[in-house]
Amino acid sequence: MSAFERYLSVWVALAILAGLGLGQIAPGLVSFLASLEYGSVNFVVAVLIWFMVYPMMVAVDFSSLARIHERPKGLVITLVVNWLIKPFTMAALGVLFFEWIFAPFIEPGTAGQYIAGMILLGAAPCTAMVFVWSTLTRGDPNYTLAQVSLNDAIMVFAYAPLVALLLGVTDITVPWATLVLSVGLYVVIPLVAGIITRIVMTRHAATQGEAEAAVDAFTSRVKPLSVLGLLATVVLLFGFQGEVILSQPLVIVMIAIPLLIQSYGIFAIAYWAAKAWRVPHKVAAPCAMIGTSNFFELAVAVAIGLFGLNSIAALVTVVGVLVEVPVMLSLVWFANRTRHWFPEEETAIRAPKPKEQN
Repeated sequence: MSAFERYLSVWVALAILAGLGLGQIAPGLVSFLASLEYGSVNFVVAVLIWFMVYPMMVAVDFSSLARIHERPKGLVITLVVNWLIKPFTMAALGVLFFEWIFAPFIEPGTAGQYIAGMILLGAAPCTAMVFVWSTLTRGDPNYTLAQVSLNDAIMVFAYAPLVALLLGVTDITVPWATLVLSVGLYVVIPLVAGIITRIVMTRHAATQGEAEAAVDAFTSRVKPLSVLGLLATVVLLFGFQGEVILSQPLVIVMIAIPLLIQSYGIFAIAYWAAKAWRVPHKVAAPCAMIGTSNFFELAVAVAIGLFGLNSIAALVTVVGVLVEVPVMLSLVWFANRTRHWFPEEETAIRAPKPKEQN
């Protein structure tokens, strides 16, 4: 495990502090970077998110979808939680807390953006970090890959209409062109680029093992760029939001409370469903992690595209980054200590056997 994975919370916390400090020390630079945008999409942030998303998409192997039928239970739980439960509970919690419980403590007329930020997080299932959580819980890598691959395929088509539906319910006007553009820019294009890269790297491989080794070697080389992209994005976003964070710490606490309830609640639903359905732990743990974790890069990007860099909705998605990492690490700890609750089975999805050579 790399130092980044082991001390992920520390690096993110340091990036947050660096962003807050940058906003105070060099407000002119932060303002200049914030001004580099077109159609509410910041060029600097767009490039950094590309650094994050592209290596992740290279690691997605859609051929694994052909094997998901061997163990459907974990996949069913993940898809039901991600697409039929999680977005709606996130929207409900947003309405409950910001239309009612926290209404006296926020500026009038801003509840809609708090709710929108939560919806953008809740409707974006994790694409890449879940591989880290799966590894830490000794999950089945092939099954995890199959779940994430199908989620990505569904997200390309379902994210925009689902977010629009939920935002419409909360009476927010949705600019469809911007929303679809954001999904295309941050999901479809890097996904296509990742698939093409994977094909180019593996077309001369004699065996499946050689193909996987080529992909692993490539992702290992570009992983530092992804890590730097993540940390630099956090620095910039907290730099852009630094004044609000330092002047209104209560706002950050208010945002974190429903996000914490959502994260632990969704994990409990998926984990207990897997336990009741007797799903083996190597599938159950990643299954619950996928349902709990968010594709915060996409949520941040769409929030920026829809509402702007300095919006409350963007702030909510950024706080989601702060909340998610320590929460997921705590859930990894819990999952590893409850392994005995689940049946032990052989690898949930076996890689196809290599063909015998004559």
